[in-house]
Amino acid sequence: MEGPYNCGETKKSFPLVEVEGMRDYLSKRGMAYVTVAAIIVISAIIITSVYYFVFKGTQVSGLQKKYQTAKEASFGGLDVMTKEIISSTIGGTSLSSIIAGYTVTTTALVNQIVTDACFTSKLTTETSSWPTGCDSTVDAKTSSDIRFTLSGVAPASPYDVYAKIVDTVVGNSNTSGIVLEGMGTAESTSGMITSQHFPYVYRIEIQGEKQANPNERSILTVLYGY
Repeated sequence: MEGPYNCGETKKSFPLVEVEGMRDYLSKRGMAYVTVAAIIVISAIIITSVYYFVFKGTQVSGLQKKYQTAKEASFGGLDVMTKEIISSTIGGTSLSSIIAGYTVTTTALVNQIVTDACFTSKLTTETSSWPTGCDSTVDAKTSSDIRFTLSGVAPASPYDVYAKIVDTVVGNSNTSGIVLEGMGTAESTSGMITSQHFPYVYRIEIQGEKQANPNERSILTVLYGY
């Protein structure tokens, strides 16, 4: 009787236990491959994350250093503006005379952009009373009052600092530049009624930037009471 096999052919069979063992072996081997692949992927993600944060940390550190330099330049210009220029000009000295004095006392370049009349008005009158041409926009670089050029140690690029008064609230401070204190002055006279002091308040915009790259800049908004 003919069957599906030739007379000389024998059919090989495997015991059920052996087949199940092979399946178990292959299953475990597949799981091992998956586990190894998962470990490789996770390791790659961790390494990539470490490199990313190291790179970003270096980048942020560099940006912070650049900003810090521009900020220090801005604070330097602000100190000169508030401690020397405003106090001297409000006492009666013209801005041009003060600027001229800096040419012999410092190597920093101080350039007057605003007129003497405009700057005096900014110091002594309300913003609404400033004459035509006195700029009150909040951009310190646009029609600024004064520009300082601060040179660093070579080969460092200089920094430009722009300063501008953009708003004034008039007070009743003594504008003579003389400080009245101690005995023998009007303020020490007994029985004298002294009016409440309201300082002049100025809003000053400061912008410091690197000459070679203006994107490296610092902008300050300051309320200064005199």
